[in-house]
Amino acid sequence: MKWDSHLDTSHLSLEDVHSSIDTISQKSKWKRLVAFLGPAYLVSVGYMDPGNWATDIAGGSRFAYDLIWVLLLSNMMAVLLQYLSAKLGLVRGRDLAQASRETYSPVINFMLYILAEVAIAATDLAEVLGMAIGLNLLFGLPMLIGVSITVLDTFLLLLFQRYGMRKMEAFIVGLISIIGISFLINLILAKPDMSQVVTGFVPALPGSYALYIAIGIIGATVMPHNLYLHSALVQTRKISPTKSGLKSAIKFNLFDSVIALNLAFFVNAAILILAGATFFSTGHYEVAGIQQAHHLLEPLLGSTLAPILFAIALIAAGQSSTITGTLAGQIVMEGYLHLRIQPWLRRLITRLLAIIPAFLTILYMGPRASDELLILSQVILSLQLGFAIIPLIHFVSDKEKMKENVIGIWVKIAAWVTAIIIIALNVKLVIETLSDWLKAVDMLWLQIPVIIIAVGAGILLIYISFKPVTSRRKFGLRTPHTHADKPLGELLEAEPYKRIAVTVDFSQSDLKAISSSISQGGKNIDYVLIHIVDTAGARMIGGEISDFESSHDKEKLEEYVGILKKKGYKASLKLGYGDPKKVIPELVKLENADMLVMGAHGHRGLKDLILGQTVDTVRHNVDIPVLIV
Repeated sequence: MKWDSHLDTSHLSLEDVHSSIDTISQKSKWKRLVAFLGPAYLVSVGYMDPGNWATDIAGGSRFAYDLIWVLLLSNMMAVLLQYLSAKLGLVRGRDLAQASRETYSPVINFMLYILAEVAIAATDLAEVLGMAIGLNLLFGLPMLIGVSITVLDTFLLLLFQRYGMRKMEAFIVGLISIIGISFLINLILAKPDMSQVVTGFVPALPGSYALYIAIGIIGATVMPHNLYLHSALVQTRKISPTKSGLKSAIKFNLFDSVIALNLAFFVNAAILILAGATFFSTGHYEVAGIQQAHHLLEPLLGSTLAPILFAIALIAAGQSSTITGTLAGQIVMEGYLHLRIQPWLRRLITRLLAIIPAFLTILYMGPRASDELLILSQVILSLQLGFAIIPLIHFVSDKEKMKENVIGIWVKIAAWVTAIIIIALNVKLVIETLSDWLKAVDMLWLQIPVIIIAVGAGILLIYISFKPVTSRRKFGLRTPHTHADKPLGELLEAEPYKRIAVTVDFSQSDLKAISSSISQGGKNIDYVLIHIVDTAGARMIGGEISDFESSHDKEKLEEYVGILKKKGYKASLKLGYGDPKKVIPELVKLENADMLVMGAHGHRGLKDLILGQTVDTVRHNVDIPVLIV
């Protein structure tokens, strides 16, 4: 039995899977560790998505192994930031979007939300292009068709959400394994000189262009949506509410982050080393695009297996990233706006925002423009990064909220140094890219809005950076007023229910629904039994239908009412026609019911998608308490 009386549940991030994985009952230390492993693996795919490949390939082909240290540095930064994100979710029970909503004003939150959505759309754009390029390389499928096909994976996330977080995590780990094995085999075929590879861990920048590539690598590594995602995913674990239980959870999640992100480092390093061993060593210094790299692998390595594995890894990277991007979008929307929509609709909107620019770019500029579009997506991500990092550091530095789990001085210094480095490098990258773009686009009407947006983003970044310092009130203490400010005595004196509506569908759930409604009201109130005839004919002509099913349903409903009356209950019936999701709320309001009891529909998975989720829709369209049994 489930109550839904329109109380605020915004404090639960990813409510459907919140605390769904039990870590408390695991007695063995190793079993507890395994129970905690998972969130960081979903996060790690953002560090090896197709958007990272271009910078890794460019760095390896131009400078061999000299920039591996940049990958290592960016990976260390990523581990630190993801650790802070996980700590926020565990200690405060809030994801990054929820914490922002409780802290900043509605106007600032709305701007942060828009920037987060743009970043997620840019991330999805990289996944769309990566998938389309992979299909093109593997099967020769035209890019436009490949881009169009990517809309179908909208339903992939729905499938895994039905089977739980553990199944989704296992699927992601499987895709990561495919990526890792594919590049491991390619590295064996490339036979890099490991003594030279080791020298790449010594910091050095051979030229100004190396700095540009290094900026691109760092900018493409730390993804803003991952900070939102990680702070929510750690809350899928049910942990002990004690201090020791929380401390243990923080430790295990740090371990999870270190393992998962080091796997991502291996993949990125493997791409760079492969490019160095294959392209740099043969004098192909200008290889920067994914397609160009794929076409050169076979002739340079002398194996048809190499390009095939490369394409398979690209598809796996795109598919794994598309799932986590959708989850991040759900977290951002629910956290900032307190708005929840159906997952398939959320996924479809995000995917269309990515498909449309990809489709138009390839249509008018050709398939080769996909590499430039990939780079643009990384620049957009770079622009948004500071708006996620700075609030995160402020939140985990707040002694009032974090209490004894507030980050220490050295961690705080490391976090701010990391933030300054990342933001400074990304600002430099954005300014240079925008300058080149403004020179190339000689249209004042297009240049002015871009300049205004860039300047506005800079002002907003400064505001969220210094607002906690300059504000007189304690940072992080503002809490949204989600419940009615009424005295407890007044709430306890609320009037009892007078008229309860009960939906019936002549299934086994009817008995529970009617019994539950009676337990709420007894024999002193009115009950109205509602049934909706939803045949094709009823949907077309409504109450004018006079077929067998409608007459049979009416007889059954009259039988139910008769049974209740014989037992001394005051009951009536209401027969509706059409779509239950629309008609039930209308009849409930028409009957002036002050409570609604519904039986669960009893179908899941694909049937939900085909038949619809009546309960969820109805409860959002009535303004009375709803009891679901």
